[in-house]
Amino acid sequence: MSSLYLLDTNVLIALLRGNGVAARPRLREAEGRVAVSTVSEMELEYGIERSEDPHRNRQAVDDLLSLVDVLPFDGLAAMHAGRVRARLAARGTPIGPYDALLAGHARSLGLVMVTNNVRELSRVPGLEVEDWLAEAPSDR
Repeated sequence: MSSLYLLDTNVLIALLRGNGVAARPRLREAEGRVAVSTVSEMELEYGIERSEDPHRNRQAVDDLLSLVDVLPFDGLAAMHAGRVRARLAARGTPIGPYDALLAGHARSLGLVMVTNNVRELSRVPGLEVEDWLAEAPSDR
């Protein structure tokens, strides 16, 4: 079975800004198996509200989100996120609250987390992480 993916907010922002060129082939390959959390949707909403051109940014976000499944953050995701944050804090290697929410959401559904924040999210037990924004090995 092919993997299912959850895009981190930083990947979405890169795509919106036109900086996600390296991710585009992977997005095409994974068509129909890519999702976004409502946590990332909230972060994008915050960015829209604070932007200089909310109308243009609203359209860009709506267009991007129309291409993926938007998954609601539920009780199971909350449980995983709380455990992730507590366990990493207990180890002395905490991650930010939004990262914990997204990692918990991905882990609760068995999704691969696609992020440009591999350094932090790779510390989450039971979470598979990929960076689609990194250059392909053949491009280096």
